[in-house]
Amino acid sequence: MIIHLDADAFYASVEQVENPELRGKTMAVGGLHRGIIASATYEARARGVYTPMPTAKALQVCPELILVRGDMTKYASYSRRMFALVEEFTPLVERTSIDEGYFDVSGHRTLRPLEIGERLKARIREELGLTISLGIGENKLISQIAAKLRKPDALVEVPRGSAREFLAPLEARWLPGIGAKAWERLQALGLHTVRDVAEASAAVLRQAAGNYAEALRAFACGCDDRPVEVDRDEAKSYGVQDTFGENIDDRERLLGILRGMADGLMARVRADRKAIRTATVKVRYPDFTEDTHGMTLEQATDLETDVYPRLPSLLRGAWKARRPLRLISLRFTNVCEPAFQTELPLDGATPPRSRQQRAAQLLDELRARSLPLTRGHALRARP
Repeated sequence: MIIHLDADAFYASVEQVENPELRGKTMAVGGLHRGIIASATYEARARGVYTPMPTAKALQVCPELILVRGDMTKYASYSRRMFALVEEFTPLVERTSIDEGYFDVSGHRTLRPLEIGERLKARIREELGLTISLGIGENKLISQIAAKLRKPDALVEVPRGSAREFLAPLEARWLPGIGAKAWERLQALGLHTVRDVAEASAAVLRQAAGNYAEALRAFACGCDDRPVEVDRDEAKSYGVQDTFGENIDDRERLLGILRGMADGLMARVRADRKAIRTATVKVRYPDFTEDTHGMTLEQATDLETDVYPRLPSLLRGAWKARRPLRLISLRFTNVCEPAFQTELPLDGATPPRSRQQRAAQLLDELRARSLPLTRGHALRARP
């Protein structure tokens, strides 16, 4: 049996945990003036706000909408803690995104899947303050649909052997691979429910789905042999970007923003017990044209202080047009296992590496306890 976990309005819910005054409000996480809505509370969704609606349109639809700028470092921390609780029940965990994943509980010796779901929901609510939706089924398809069917705060179990019966009355749009256009084609051919798809002739199904027809029929019959894939080396890169409410041409402020990004990304790198070798800065101008510049370090590192001295050169190389910027991003690639590292040839006044490592470790520990501690350059990055 497989359980699908889907955190409810994850980014918005984390912000409500951090600031309880936001509970029950029409609130969303996204660009404060430009950009899109990344997550919205269910109160905001009831007013017509959805993901990924442009922020400007969201404010037209819901003028009283409270907008909060996202903090991926904070969300990544909550995600790690959430999945760490999952791993207390089974090591067979597949994370499909920061707030979703599958876990196989077939081999659990003492608890039934429903009991695992009940305990996990309670633990995540008590320790993180978040609600999640869980679907339990004999394969990925059934568990995912079960989780999403009755969000939020759902716990739905589909007993083994009843997958086809469970799916049959649902609209066919619930099946994997059915987007808006495919859903229109299915309806035009009279295929409204999953049962219709399962019982359709091969010719009609090919007309609706082309080469995907047989796979679609298998899903409609409740068949899905995809395993839970435990990826121990899931991070191929780490990245973050910031779209500014107003265009910025202040070099020192941009460098402060990049240093803050490096802080958050390296915390994720260390949490995954990885190191990186390449850093790349991307900038976007008001006309949406972009420039990038990357640099490979002499040695792999998991310390932001090794990246700080490279940021001025990276910004200079990327910011070719010297026009105001509407967006900047930082990405780390060449992810590898951490290794013994000697001192990198940086400024002679740089503190010894052991002190930098200890400082980074302390910061990670304090942030894990939700203490709002940051480095000084984060203050200089503010307007």
